[in-house]
Amino acid sequence: MSDDQPTTDVYDLRIVVERIEGRSVCGMKPGDHVDLTESCRLRIPEGQHFCLYALAACLPLLPAKQRALDDGDWMARDSHVACPDPEERLIMRIERTGRRQIPTEELT
Repeated sequence: MSDDQPTTDVYDLRIVVERIEGRSVCGMKPGDHVDLTESCRLRIPEGQHFCLYALAACLPLLPAKQRALDDGDWMARDSHVACPDPEERLIMRIERTGRRQIPTEELT
């Protein structure tokens, strides 16, 4: 990366199943996770799955969680998301796992 090329700091994220307060309809268990890296790449560990509906509940929050946030911003403090299935009550945690600089022109 050349020094004159503008870059943007972006956090890699992990969405982790923290707990299930109901019955596990989708077959996931605490500790299951999916990683979001390089701004737009989703990775699920080999041999595992991640429920599409649970992931869909997290998707609107991920772009904000990837960026630097002010300390007073509620997104900086809140990291839990609930799956929309009311019987399952699956609770996920969004955590930052790393920070990288990406050329701004490569971001969508």
